[in-house]
Amino acid sequence: MTQTIKIDHLARVEGHGGITVNLEGNAVKEVRFDIYEGARLIEALVVGRSWEDVPQIVSRICAICSAAHNLTAIKAIEDAFGVQVTPQTRALRDLLYRGESIESHALHVFLLAAPDYLGYPSAIALAADKPEAVKLGLRLKKLGNTIQEVIGGRAVHPVNSVVGGFGATPTFEQLFALRRDLQQGLSDCEAMVEVLATLPPADFCHTPTVFAALDTAGDYGYYEGNTLRLTTGKSLAASKYRKLTNEMAVPHSHAKHSHYDHKPFMVGSLARVMLFGEKLTEKAQAAARKLGLTLPSDNPMDNNKAQAVELLFDVEYALETVEGMLREKVKPETPVEIKPKAGTGTAATEAPRGTLFHSYTFDKQGKVTAADVITPTAQNLACCEYHFRAAVDQDPEKNPAVLAKHLEMIARAYDPCISCSVHLVVSR
Repeated sequence: MTQTIKIDHLARVEGHGGITVNLEGNAVKEVRFDIYEGARLIEALVVGRSWEDVPQIVSRICAICSAAHNLTAIKAIEDAFGVQVTPQTRALRDLLYRGESIESHALHVFLLAAPDYLGYPSAIALAADKPEAVKLGLRLKKLGNTIQEVIGGRAVHPVNSVVGGFGATPTFEQLFALRRDLQQGLSDCEAMVEVLATLPPADFCHTPTVFAALDTAGDYGYYEGNTLRLTTGKSLAASKYRKLTNEMAVPHSHAKHSHYDHKPFMVGSLARVMLFGEKLTEKAQAAARKLGLTLPSDNPMDNNKAQAVELLFDVEYALETVEGMLREKVKPETPVEIKPKAGTGTAATEAPRGTLFHSYTFDKQGKVTAADVITPTAQNLACCEYHFRAAVDQDPEKNPAVLAKHLEMIARAYDPCISCSVHLVVSR
């Protein structure tokens, strides 16, 4: 008997996509994560533009991850031109990145993923019964936006972060107010862990998975570092990112799929915690234990728990950073002078959804001749299909309604940004 499970529209994710699973009896014959979005063409738009224009243009790839795209482009441009920035600039960039992570994780955990566990169709329906939980998530999201506004100049699409430094540094008054917000945020995160620990388990998909993330060489972070690590024990330089991503077109998706050593791999919060969880603070590790996040993990649904752990850690880390800046006083700095030259620069960072790559080639005037942006969701699509198949294989009942719910929950656990996954690679 042939059976098709089809989800035409995947709700509570960014962008438009669906899921199709074809069964013959109990055997899975086909699994598709259908991506309908058209190519964004952002890479083509920056070709011919000056290096100065690139960070602002590419930040428009995504409103949720605008800081990640802005800062990764800046890192790639500085790599191309051999620019070295000050320790203060690196600290401010790290803080800006953590603000984005806090905002994104809070949005996903409370408003997109939590309704799945509690049987609600939306965060609005959840808020009708559990308003305090939704308010908690919204407060944490606002905290992340506030950090981005203070450091980046506005809550979305930062204008203050530029190649070579920052256009302006935050004032003592801004940092003092931000410390107060972060202190409240840390209390909110402790309440968050208590709330999320009561959610029912999601144990319908267990399978060995390869994880990959950027080694940020020091603290548990998102911006610094140039080496990619995998749970297989292998590593490679970020400049060799195409050996990891190995993008290839597939007939059912407008986005390409990635495989490493002929296997799908997963990037994101769970990958980072799997690879570098020992760098987390004791408070964050205690939260992981409270939430039942057992490592190593073979369950993609654990990405939701890993995001919650990172959210708490980032608030804790941001508070420590701001307190340090208040003690040491942030000094006004002029961005480093930029001298364009011909060459290629590549950068990897850890966006909320996983490893993000930007690579640009410039002529001697500093104009872009080629660009390549590979997002976390694009890398995750093949692994998401791998987990869809495992969930269906492991379900003894093959009840279409139950399977459809499980498939949607897995897709949302990846926190996909479907629009960002579709891109045009400009050949070099």
